[in-house]
Amino acid sequence: MAELTSPTPQEAFELLLSGNHRFVAGTPEHPNQDATRRTEIAPAQRPFAVLFGCSDSRLAAEIIFDRGLGDLFVVRTAGHVVGAEVIGSVEYGVDVLDCPLVVVLGHDACGAVAAACAALDEGAVPAGYIRDVVERVTPSVLAARAAGRVEADEVLAEHVSRTVDLLLDRSRLLADRVATGKAAVVGLCYRLADGSARLVAARGLDAPVTAD
Repeated sequence: MAELTSPTPQEAFELLLSGNHRFVAGTPEHPNQDATRRTEIAPAQRPFAVLFGCSDSRLAAEIIFDRGLGDLFVVRTAGHVVGAEVIGSVEYGVDVLDCPLVVVLGHDACGAVAAACAALDEGAVPAGYIRDVVERVTPSVLAARAAGRVEADEVLAEHVSRTVDLLLDRSRLLADRVATGKAAVVGLCYRLADGSARLVAARGLDAPVTAD
């Protein structure tokens, strides 16, 4: 099967998009979700993409991209904020599991982005460690506003794009993989209402494909 034969970064991205298109159209194939697949990958995993996304319960990666067991190496945090554990997990997927694609997945109506906007506009600072999440999203909101991008989808796109750049800035391993053509990093914005994923950032793809 294609996902088990070391796809190129471009092929991995197109494989992911095709699954999202099926999900949007309401024609999912539910690949690799049976007992045969479970037995096949029990000895070892070989996912074709690292999926780093928001922890939102409506963002279940294997469902919205119509994939199955062993296809995606998933890392999730609220607001897809980056910390050492995230970078280490992404590097594990790329270096140890040899994933050719890293995806940063954000979504509309993101609570972390909304909280960052509220903190800036109203001084509404959340309690506990939620504050740390909001503080890590705030630079994206400030950057979007400084560039005159104030609509919710524009702020989200800025946050996703900045997360892509942050991963590459902080991980020499990942940056080297992209520079040598062995991996690509893309940013997608997911629409909760229709299930579509829109491409907002691409580093290392031969020919970025529209994800709309």
